[in-house]
Amino acid sequence: MRGVFKLIAVVVVIAGAVVNGSQLKGDYSKLSGIIIPGFASTQLRAWSILDCPFSPLDFNPLDLVWLDTTKCLSAMNCWLKCMMLDPYNQTDHSECKSRPDSGLSAITELDPGYITGPLSSVWKEWIKWCIEFGIEANAILAVPYDWRLSPSKLEERDLYFHKLKVTFEIALKHRGGPSIVFAHSLGNNVFRYFLEWLKLEISPKRYIQWLDDHIHAYFAVGAPLLGSVQTVEATLSGSTFGLPIPEGTARLMFNSFGSSLWMSPFSEHCTSEKVYSKHFSGGRRKKHSVYQCDDLEYRLNYSGFPTNIINIEIPSVVAEAYPSFGDKMQANLSYMECGVPTQLSFSAREIADGTFFKAIEDYDPDSKRLLHQLDKLYHNDPVINPLTPWERPPLKNIFCIYGVDSRTEVGYYFAPSGKPYPDNWIMTDVVYEFEGSLYTRSGNLIEGNPGAASGDETVPYNSLSYCKNWLGSKVNITRTPQSEHEGEDVQVHLDVEHHPGADIIPNMTRSPRVKYITYYEDSESLPGQRTAVWELDKANHRNIVRSPILMRELWLEMWHDIHPNKKSKFVTKGKRGPLRDEDCYWDYGKARCAWPEYCEYRYVFGDVHLGQSCRVRNSSADLLLSYV
Repeated sequence: MRGVFKLIAVVVVIAGAVVNGSQLKGDYSKLSGIIIPGFASTQLRAWSILDCPFSPLDFNPLDLVWLDTTKCLSAMNCWLKCMMLDPYNQTDHSECKSRPDSGLSAITELDPGYITGPLSSVWKEWIKWCIEFGIEANAILAVPYDWRLSPSKLEERDLYFHKLKVTFEIALKHRGGPSIVFAHSLGNNVFRYFLEWLKLEISPKRYIQWLDDHIHAYFAVGAPLLGSVQTVEATLSGSTFGLPIPEGTARLMFNSFGSSLWMSPFSEHCTSEKVYSKHFSGGRRKKHSVYQCDDLEYRLNYSGFPTNIINIEIPSVVAEAYPSFGDKMQANLSYMECGVPTQLSFSAREIADGTFFKAIEDYDPDSKRLLHQLDKLYHNDPVINPLTPWERPPLKNIFCIYGVDSRTEVGYYFAPSGKPYPDNWIMTDVVYEFEGSLYTRSGNLIEGNPGAASGDETVPYNSLSYCKNWLGSKVNITRTPQSEHEGEDVQVHLDVEHHPGADIIPNMTRSPRVKYITYYEDSESLPGQRTAVWELDKANHRNIVRSPILMRELWLEMWHDIHPNKKSKFVTKGKRGPLRDEDCYWDYGKARCAWPEYCEYRYVFGDVHLGQSCRVRNSSADLLLSYV
């Protein structure tokens, strides 16, 4: 439960589960799946021999590159050679290349070690949860990929989407049933691209049937459906990923990745015209892409976001764009002092179509490279322009899950720093959304279009909640406490009207001391298909998949889906009790184990405190029957 952190896609495999010695009723043996990690969440290993001067640490084939913090700190120049790509053609450095690791070990801990392991844990605790519930080892498959590449380059260099398709087919043949897809952050973008790629790979008549045969449910967790504004911040000032490296160095590395723009914010009101040519094996697919925006894009402000994404000062006198050497820099500064800088503001649409990067092209060397990537890898992608709004995937079951009500960045103010590239910009202020308001880093409230809630600290609320558009005209809403409960403070509103393109704001009460989970469920609008949206209060984007609350709800929903005697379309929300020994604890006030209906005191040799001796009374299989 404590493992799993950012930007990730997973397909969970559930096989003949035996929990606490009891066989679970349900056709688990036929469900299968694949783990598809997301941005910066897969180990990369060296595929070269690189001698690092002035350092005892060299890179040899299969040495860990991402993430080896020791080499990152002690041999940074060598480490950067193995990490960075050519920004124009996405090829490796001439002296070092890195490739993604394979198997479950590639996604459990990025930097294994006594100290670094827990700090870089990704899917380790999640896999431990699966083991505890009896999922077999060969039922959990991982298909890591090079998260530095754009989607088209993933297929061009590694045939990644071909391999993913084959993996789904192997899982079906091995288990005899479809998979459960669990995608987090960028992993959702990867999965969306796979679905679009699949349309061109198989005949249209077989497309829906293939999806029905191979995918049972899709859990979209923390999906940046309209992008994340932090991507723009990283292109101007770098993203250190929590590593002790200079921001300028981080910016050089980040902007060399073709995937750096994959989560850029874009307007929900603009689409891309798609013209596909017939695809034959070995042939070339062509696509023409032009943004077409509806009237709302021009009548409303900020492209559907709370505020402008970027407000940036540029010099009024155009001199040579921030060179990297001191003499030229001083000469340029003398010219800049004579002019008054101009502040320009850019919306999500103007970032996605390249207007922003064209405006600062004369002042920033990276803009030309980013424009090249934007045009070649995104606007002219042979499958789909990834920077366009999502339609509901044609899958039978979709669960969109995200955190809300955390302070989230939605806009930035930048100005020239007076330093040479890559440190030529400085962030002067940040705009946050929180509890229905917009305010700056200094605490000043500003005008804009804040949503009914705020995001998950990384992705804005309007981007996360875009999947509410996938719900039908009548929605059932349930709000319950996240913690275990016996049905108190559970609120239910049935058949709530939902208008297309509008947010659904439940008229429900909440206690300021309680964290809630709100379920929006629709099983009637599309025959044979279900759509649900879960909002978890205060769930952090990077840590939501570590959440025991999320793991519990996912497990109960999957258990409900496969049970032959289920009585409702979705799992009941009436109560939540302990399911595992870890959920039981000692109530010192009552001098007994809490939840006596579910837990009992049962000492086992090795227990060091009373809480460890509190264990569930019955098997988890028996406890789960109350949720059918």
